[in-house]
Amino acid sequence: MKKFLFVSRWGESLDIANTIKKEGHEVKLFVEDKGCKEIGFGFVNKATHWEKHIAWADIIIFDYTGYGKIATQLRSAGKLVVGGTEYTDRLELDRNYGQAELKKHKIKIIPSKEFTSFNDAITYIEANPNTYVVKPCGETQELKQLLFVGSDDEGLDVIRILRAYEKAWGNDFGNFQLQRKVKGVEVSIAAFFNGHEFVYPINITFEHKKLFPKELGVSTGEMGTSMFWTKDSPIFEATLLKFQSTLAKHNFIGHIDINCIVNGNGIFPLEFTSRFGYPQIFIQRAGINEPLGELFLKLASKKTFRINVKKGFQVGAYIVVPPFPYDDKKTFNLFSKDAVVVFKKNGKEGVHPMHLKKVKDEWLITGNTGIAVLVTGVGNTMKDAQKMMYNRINNVIINNGYYRTDIGDRWSEDSDKLWSWGLL
Repeated sequence: MKKFLFVSRWGESLDIANTIKKEGHEVKLFVEDKGCKEIGFGFVNKATHWEKHIAWADIIIFDYTGYGKIATQLRSAGKLVVGGTEYTDRLELDRNYGQAELKKHKIKIIPSKEFTSFNDAITYIEANPNTYVVKPCGETQELKQLLFVGSDDEGLDVIRILRAYEKAWGNDFGNFQLQRKVKGVEVSIAAFFNGHEFVYPINITFEHKKLFPKELGVSTGEMGTSMFWTKDSPIFEATLLKFQSTLAKHNFIGHIDINCIVNGNGIFPLEFTSRFGYPQIFIQRAGINEPLGELFLKLASKKTFRINVKKGFQVGAYIVVPPFPYDDKKTFNLFSKDAVVVFKKNGKEGVHPMHLKKVKDEWLITGNTGIAVLVTGVGNTMKDAQKMMYNRINNVIINNGYYRTDIGDRWSEDSDKLWSWGLL
């Protein structure tokens, strides 16, 4: 039995902490965000000041970017740590730097330009008409609904969006990037890194970011994901693998993901996630056959090992409640706060608690975003995995809950394209 200390930005690692507690370890969870402090109550022991428990912990797990400096200091002091470094934090948080590093590692990138002024961006589009994607940088990039993918060849839709943002945000928007839009299949390549090298197998992920089925509605960051594990991948070799010696130099121990658009002309990386992905990590957990606590201990101890994973596919879908994906405290308090997650039959298999607390064995929604649970399914085929997931979703009742009904549907078409381009 080991002592695990989780340092969480928004309580996202509750499900992992709860799993490791069930595996027989001692667990403490610290949640930084004020509005999310209740997340995890009743599931695991909570810590109000994580720094006071450093000596207590055998291993410390940071679940988000922004903790790289302290994680590095703790590693230097001899602590076992899973988490970022200042370098990997910057890869994710500073889009321009991330793109420059891709270029430095001789990886083809999509042309992009950073702006601080809406007018400058509009002038640029008028001078260079094309299809663009608007990507907020820094802190604003957490507001996923502000990401806008244009479809007009002249960029006129992007100009309209930028004018609307200027009215709504003024000078508070911060930096943002205009990136040329490339058509193709969006795919993420993810892997764990043990301080020396990547740990195999690697994970291939297909995200579903829009609120409604058929990719309609506002960008949410994530509504669900399908994935599989593989021992090799041409996309991995062309992107992440080229960072192996750099990540080793920075003594990175954790999880890293690179999101790409791929097509017949090649592989175009979009951005890094240099931490656990959400809900990626929970769906990965559904496909990992070994105890999660052991995996993290081996990783932090810089051991060389292979992860024992399931064959086939894993899928996961969020069940969310109002005001998701928006930030509206009044709506959350009115419709969702303390709403109960009810199970028709007494089976919680594959249902991962997200922004919840447990009171008298009941799961209640808390926090402030309205992400209630993630439900996963696994199977030899994508259809089998989907069937298991949606059967499990049907066992869950959440008042005002909503979810996407098509997670994994794109695979039949995406896989054909990836095969024909020689990328599977």
